[in-house]
Amino acid sequence: MKKLLIIMSLLSTMTYVKAQQEMPLYPNEVPNYKSVPNTQKFETDKNGILRISEVTVPTLTVYAPPKGKSNGTSVIICPGGGYRVLAALHEGSDVAKEFNKMGVTAFVLKYRIPDEKAQVDKSIAPLQDAQQAIRVIRKNAIKYGINPNKIGIIGFSAGGHLAATASTHFLKPVGENADETSVRPDFSILIYPIISFKEFGRNSSSDQLIGKNPTTQMIDLYSNEMQVTKETPPVFLVHAGDDTSVPVKNSLIYYEACQKNGVSANLVIYPKGGHGFGLNNKSTKEKWMDNVKNWMDSMGWL
Repeated sequence: MKKLLIIMSLLSTMTYVKAQQEMPLYPNEVPNYKSVPNTQKFETDKNGILRISEVTVPTLTVYAPPKGKSNGTSVIICPGGGYRVLAALHEGSDVAKEFNKMGVTAFVLKYRIPDEKAQVDKSIAPLQDAQQAIRVIRKNAIKYGINPNKIGIIGFSAGGHLAATASTHFLKPVGENADETSVRPDFSILIYPIISFKEFGRNSSSDQLIGKNPTTQMIDLYSNEMQVTKETPPVFLVHAGDDTSVPVKNSLIYYEACQKNGVSANLVIYPKGGHGFGLNNKSTKEKWMDNVKNWMDSMGWL
């Protein structure tokens, strides 16, 4: 049995690595980078969840819809993992395949894990990668057969924080790769997201991104409910009320901030489900991805 689990784990890893087309996010040197060995690790936990750790070289993996099915919309997927690991399958490639069924081109972002040993400024590394992903996709829209004005971003947990940060910090691109290309996503989908680094925020994730003793200014900067403006893209939020890892208040305050600023927002709260359920909240027969599909259709993206 143990041998079988090991073989299945290896096959899952190989499937992820070889899936579709994985490419470097930066064609040349990775910016904001210290010269360290690439020690990236693929591991499967006791629940069968593939986790990628020690990511220092970011990539994009492209998942294209079946030939003739593309509707021109695309989405960047940011797996969760507390800014410590990336949950690469159930919050990554599995989600990409669901978007493909809708005719949406999906890009799984393997963003850098914040690490002061590997980055000059670890606090901007994930956002730098998310903004670069938007930049690359928008510049190569013809190549991927997509509409440069229909590029969304979805994130889970800490990946949700990254997606929310990308949705609220686009007017001030970070890092030396900034150019005239807009890094504003056209829509966002946030699944049990970390939104705030304030009292109800998840301390381990905020510690990982901005350190254990951040300034009030840094806390406010990365508390994305405080960064919402009328220019923030439309959002679809999903959360479980019994989530003890990332309290549902995170989604509530982002929804309220969007309402206050006239930003279109849709919020689905399940009574149960906990945290990290990916595509399948086992407490209900309802699939939140069906709701996302209806929302995207109503907004003209499908």
